[in-house]
Amino acid sequence: MLKNPNRSRWQQALWQIPVIIVMAGIVGICSNYFRPDSIPIVGNWSAKTDPTATAEDNLAIPIEGAEKLFTAQLAVFIDARTVEEYASGHIRGALNLPWDDVTDCFPKIAGDIPADKVIITYCDGEGCFLSHDLALFLREMGYENVWELVNGLTTWQEADLPVEEGDTV
Repeated sequence: MLKNPNRSRWQQALWQIPVIIVMAGIVGICSNYFRPDSIPIVGNWSAKTDPTATAEDNLAIPIEGAEKLFTAQLAVFIDARTVEEYASGHIRGALNLPWDDVTDCFPKIAGDIPADKVIITYCDGEGCFLSHDLALFLREMGYENVWELVNGLTTWQEADLPVEEGDTV
């Protein structure tokens, strides 16, 4: 009985492919383990725990902290969404500083925010980075105590905290 030489090559290739993939995975995991800035293999990859964020970029404030500051009236809340989104519902008493018009709108509200006041920016949605960008902008403008409420409006509403509608501020 004659062997088919093509069949043995295919069998050999089908056996070698998974072995190469497994070996590549092992090499990758080992090299990641020995790197000084290794990337966690398992972790929380939500916007709240951005692995690329630096210490200066870590602006997140938990809902409990934001609620305490709100209740004690020690913080100014700033909504980074559009005027229309703000009017449809926002944290009670929040100012609106739409990120898309920040250079035009900032001078209008800058006088309403004392330099030493705690500022909490927010937008809505886990993937919304407008509030983060706004918080960094406000820090560049000289405000030192600026924080971001990640997934702000949704988190606020889930905690059953006060919201209002309309262009009130």
